Amino acid sequence: MQRSLFFVLAFVGFFGFAQAQNLESFPVKPIKVIVPFPPGGGADTLIRLMAPSLTELWKQSLIIENRPGASGAIGSELVAQSPADGYTLLMGSTAAVTEKNIAQFAPVALVSASPYVVTVNAGLNINSIKALMTFAKANPGKLRFGSSGPGSASHLSGELFASMAGIELLHIPYKGTGQALTDLLAGHIDLMFAPAQTVMPQIETGKLLALGQTGVKRSEALPNIPTVAESGLPGYSAVGWFGLFAPVATPKLTVQKMNQVLSVTLSQEKLRKAMLERGSDPASGSAEDFSAFLRLDQAKWGKLIKDNRIAVQ
Repeated sequence: MQRSLFFVLAFVGFFGFAQAQNLESFPVKPIKVIVPFPPGGGADTLIRLMAPSLTELWKQSLIIENRPGASGAIGSELVAQSPADGYTLLMGSTAAVTEKNIAQFAPVALVSASPYVVTVNAGLNINSIKALMTFAKANPGKLRFGSSGPGSASHLSGELFASMAGIELLHIPYKGTGQALTDLLAGHIDLMFAPAQTVMPQIETGKLLALGQTGVKRSEALPNIPTVAESGLPGYSAVGWFGLFAPVATPKLTVQKMNQVLSVTLSQEKLRKAMLERGSDPASGSAEDFSAFLRLDQAKWGKLIKDNRIAVQ
C-alpha cells in the first residue's frame, strides 16, 4: 500500500514538474488569434498593429485568422472549443463575448477600451449631435445606423443614444464595421457609432463627419472631438472594448505569462502612438482587472437590452 502510494505521489510530482517546465518555455510554437469579424474592423486592425511586437517578444509567429459570422459567435465558439493550451486565442469584443458565453473563456488582457465616434455621411447635412436629434425627432425611424451586428458595442451604443434622446433609429446590422463603413460612405446608411480606428481616415479626408465621441470625457486619442454628453445629451457614455481571451481551462500561469507580454506590448511607445493615431486608447492591467471590467460592462448592456427589449440575436 505504501509503495503504491509512493508511485502515485511520484507520478503526480513528475507530472506537475513537467507541466511547470512546459509553461516556463511557453510558447514553443506559433499562436493563432481568431478575429470573429471580417478584415478592416476594430478588432482586426488592433491585433494586426500588435502582431509585430508580439511576434518579437514571443519569438513565435502570430497567425491571425478572420472567422466572421453571427455577430462574432462563430469565431468565439471555435476558440471556446479549442485546446486550452494558450495557442488559440480570441480577439473579442462586446458582441463576441457576452453574459451567455463568458464562462467559456479566461480573460487574458484588455487591449483597448475607447469611445466610439458618432459619424455621419457628409452628404446628410447634419453637423452636430443636437442637429442629429432634431432631425431624428422630426423623422422617426428614417435615420439608418449601421453596426457590426446585433449586440455589438456599435449597435448598443446607438440603442442607448436613441433611448436617452427619445428618438427612433433604424438599426442595420452587418457582419463587421468594415462592411458597414462601405455602405456609410456609399450613402446606403446614414450614421454609425464606430470604432475610431475604422473611421478616422475617412473623417480626416472629409468623406465622413464626426459629430461626437461616446466617452465620459474626451479621449486622449480624440482630443478635438467633443463628447456626446457635452454636445446635447447629458449623462450619455459608452465605450467599445477589445481584448484577448483563451479557453476557460487554460492554466492560470499561462494566462499570466500572456498578460505580461501583452502589457509590455501595449506600453511600447511605437504601438501606443500608432493606436492613438487611429483613435484607440491603449489599455493596461492584469487579467483580473479585465474580468472586473467585463462584469461592469456586461451588467450595463444587459440592463439596456432588458429594459428596451432589444433583439441581440
